[in-house]
Amino acid sequence: MIGFRHVDPAYPFLWEGPAQPEGRWNRDGGSPTHYFADTPDGAWAEFLRHEEITDPIDLPGILRALWAVELGDAPSTRPDMDFRVLTGGRDSYIACQEVADAIRGRGEPGLTAPSAALLPAGARGSRVDSGMHDGPNRDGLVMVLFGARPDLVGWMAGLGRPDARLLPLVRQLS
Repeated sequence: MIGFRHVDPAYPFLWEGPAQPEGRWNRDGGSPTHYFADTPDGAWAEFLRHEEITDPIDLPGILRALWAVELGDAPSTRPDMDFRVLTGGRDSYIACQEVADAIRGRGEPGLTAPSAALLPAGARGSRVDSGMHDGPNRDGLVMVLFGARPDLVGWMAGLGRPDARLLPLVRQLS
């Protein structure tokens, strides 16, 4: 499986130390936790949600590296949680972090969960048939891997910014 993630172009595509800020599935300063979307649009949606970008006027100032990373098999563990918690705002982070701690504590390599950033059917992509059209409806997924991962191989797919067409597909934090 290939996972996608965006990063500031000045940094590697994986966290290596405890300086990682808090996220849905990791606590502030904990061991590295790596988030990957199953589509490039999902990775961009995560960025838009995290940065609370809702206006197309803010997009031209963005420059991020988009990475395609060979993950092997996606983690088979799926958190048994209410969908509203899995996709909620920052107030849902503690519940998700507790579940991630339990999964990590059992020695699991990671988890797969619904994308909190993409609305249902937001991972549809595009297809070409007498011009560009939306692809079939598809829900986005996030793969989360725990700990140092020197085994992962990534390729920078390009430098760029998210497309304005994604803005209405993003589940905002607030």
